[in-house]
Amino acid sequence: MKSTTPTPPEFRKKNSSGLRIFAVVALVVFCGIAGIGGGYAGYKFAQSNDDRNSLTIHQNSNNNSSTSSIEVVDVSNIVDLCRPTVVEITTETATSGNNPFAQYVQQGAGSGVIMSADGYIITNNHVIENTSSITVKTIGGDEYPARLIGTDPQTDLAIIKIDASDLPTAVFGDSNSLHVGDIAIAIGNPLGSLGGTVTTGIISALDREISIENETMTLLQTDAAINPGNSGGGLFDANGNLIGIVNAKQSAAGIEGLGFAIPISDAIDILNDLVANGTVTTRPALNVSLYDHTASSQTSQYPSGVYIVQIIEGGAADQAGLKINDRIVSFDGQSIDSVAQLKQLLRKHKIGDTVEIGIERDGRSQTFEVTLNQQTS
Repeated sequence: MKSTTPTPPEFRKKNSSGLRIFAVVALVVFCGIAGIGGGYAGYKFAQSNDDRNSLTIHQNSNNNSSTSSIEVVDVSNIVDLCRPTVVEITTETATSGNNPFAQYVQQGAGSGVIMSADGYIITNNHVIENTSSITVKTIGGDEYPARLIGTDPQTDLAIIKIDASDLPTAVFGDSNSLHVGDIAIAIGNPLGSLGGTVTTGIISALDREISIENETMTLLQTDAAINPGNSGGGLFDANGNLIGIVNAKQSAAGIEGLGFAIPISDAIDILNDLVANGTVTTRPALNVSLYDHTASSQTSQYPSGVYIVQIIEGGAADQAGLKINDRIVSFDGQSIDSVAQLKQLLRKHKIGDTVEIGIERDGRSQTFEVTLNQQTS
């Protein structure tokens, strides 16, 4: 029997005076892993509205017991609580490679965190993106086929669903109340074969703004060991509360102890939206495709900047009169230098807001008032 989808828990807004460091990390890689194997993947998962039942999210109401010293915490007791809520995820993707007459299976692995007792599981979009089959394995060794419920590439979050009941669920903490130096415990499936692995460390930084493939993400930084296969796993605090979803690490020769996680307080509304709708319906959009252009020489026909390369008919930009090849020079009074910067400013608004966008068209500057609307496919 279906019940009414609950109102998502309220979380305090981030303190704007907290640490905020803007960084573009060129060597950040996602932590899913993949290999190539033979065979044909003929298994395809279908979404069903029947899967989107209401959830009960377990949220800790006690935020007064933060512990900053790893030496005074019995990590084994915390792990006993958290570890059963983290699952292994294996995927298969059918591909023809360089031979259009043959098909192979690309295998991948990642992790997930159980969100509800009836089988909703949080993971990363990049773990399950374009896969033809998804399998979940619990800490007890039970395996289940999983269905894709919803994804959000912009935040690298996804929800999958297994047919199970009475599963142990993670208790959601408040990532907004964290401090640098607080204990961080990562649990996941490193290398795709070491499910339930536990690593410990601290919160190294808050609100790290990392740009990955034109998507700026505000992430927690930790020195707990993160390895390929940890993607989608849990980052827990000293009380066993889920504070983040692991999604990236910095990888380069000689670099260790730089892992990143999506703060759970930032993710909760998105996760609820994915369960209910399969996509994020509350994010405002211009409904355009943008391109970062770098002029190759001073004689280039187009100067460097952010250009509109596609406009969705009926979307916010189309209704306001913007056109393909317009160069966006300002958004809401701020100069625009990159697509990532524009998206970051856009996320500060809501559907229905009206913003001023300055553009350059045929060598002339113009300003348009654009009323933001919902993302249109």
